[in-house]
Amino acid sequence: MELNTIQPAAGAKHAARRVGRGIGSGLGKTAGRGHKGQKSRSGGYHKVGFEGGQMPLQRRLPKRGFKSQTLRFNAEVTLAQLNALDVAEVDVLALKQAGLVGQLAKRVKVVKTGEITRAVTLKDIAATAGAKAAIEAAGGSVAA
Repeated sequence: MELNTIQPAAGAKHAARRVGRGIGSGLGKTAGRGHKGQKSRSGGYHKVGFEGGQMPLQRRLPKRGFKSQTLRFNAEVTLAQLNALDVAEVDVLALKQAGLVGQLAKRVKVVKTGEITRAVTLKDIAATAGAKAAIEAAGGSVAA
């Protein structure tokens, strides 16, 4: 193979659309723009969503809802997941390494789902009232 013999695959390249080059080209005279109207004129176009002066759809519909972008930094862990984790002192880094929370997580909260039978110490991790009571009943502690 030589550099001067390299070619694209057959059918990969299409001839450029040459408008306004006579009747025989199929794109002569009006060059595929049709007759009259805003879209046929040079420079005649409108912004996305414009409906000819009619109130556009995105303005007719009511505004609704909001999704906070800070929510992606929050994560939840259940008591059952903590019980399965064989670490005595649990912090955010330990949960990330175990794959229980995502890598983006900054704030983690333990929720009361499942049972916990062994003592764990939570460091910089919040817990719901029920989860905190269950952890302390199992001999652990919550140091938020």
